[in-house]
Amino acid sequence: QVQLVESGGGLVQAGGSLRLSCAASGRTFSSSAMGWFRQAPGKEREFVAFISWSGGVTYYADSVKGRFTISRDNAKNTVYLRMNSLKPEDTGVYYCAADHLNVGVAVTTSSNDYDYWGQGTQVTVSS
Repeated sequence: QVQLVESGGGLVQAGGSLRLSCAASGRTFSSSAMGWFRQAPGKEREFVAFISWSGGVTYYADSVKGRFTISRDNAKNTVYLRMNSLKPEDTGVYYCAADHLNVGVAVTTSSNDYDYWGQGTQVTVSS
């Protein structure tokens, strides 16, 4: 079992930066690939970023590539999402999720692949 708690959201002006954190409990964090997703009002949840269990493989949605960076610290059971050059269209609730027992290099971008979810943290980017 993995429990996930996101933090670091808030209100920021366009062009600004935020760093989201996702703290995981449970011994299986280091054997889980992790992902960040977001959901804007009235829209479906969408994939943002992926990181493999070791941190050696990362993958991004085209809309955030070059602006967002995902990383993890397995010693601290935490995954991060650094968001730079934020745009109003980045506004939404951001969720971290664990793809339990994904210890390969397969990139997973579908929410159906993820077993555990956090409660989400709100990010609002003003223009």
